Amino acid sequence: MRRCVCPGSFDPVTNGHLDVIERAAGLFDEVVVGVLTNVSKKGLFTYEERVGMLQEVCGHLPQVRIEGFHGLLVDFARSNDIPVVVKGLRAMTDFDYELSMAQMNHRLTGLETFFVATNPEYSYLSSSLVKEVASYGGDVTGLVPKVVLERLDRRYGEGTSVDR
Repeated sequence: MRRCVCPGSFDPVTNGHLDVIERAAGLFDEVVVGVLTNVSKKGLFTYEERVGMLQEVCGHLPQVRIEGFHGLLVDFARSNDIPVVVKGLRAMTDFDYELSMAQMNHRLTGLETFFVATNPEYSYLSSSLVKEVASYGGDVTGLVPKVVLERLDRRYGEGTSVDR
């Protein structure tokens, strides 16, 4: 069985994340979306909320399962018998950072990393940017799945989307 992991904090999941997950699902028999839990970092959404949103937006992909992890990605991958990481790259700055992570992961356990060029439609998109725009009442419709948009509306109050 060809298995991979798409790791991230997904705080919140964006359409860019979903695009990478869907593309990985077309290439692998099983895609594990690894949701990082970092107890020292306070996110906008709890671990449970992030997992719930991911389960909802990935529900149409039967080969995708959502799993939480903390610590090193290589340990998570090894304990789940996952030989490949799939990461989306938006720009050269992503590549510089992700390449060093991929090389360290490979050195530690032989974990391979496949880089997927992000759909140009989402090349500027990040969870941090979505949160910032939404926090000021900006329109993030089309940048995040509908369930995430609804959660952002509830978290920040009405005003993060134009068409309700």
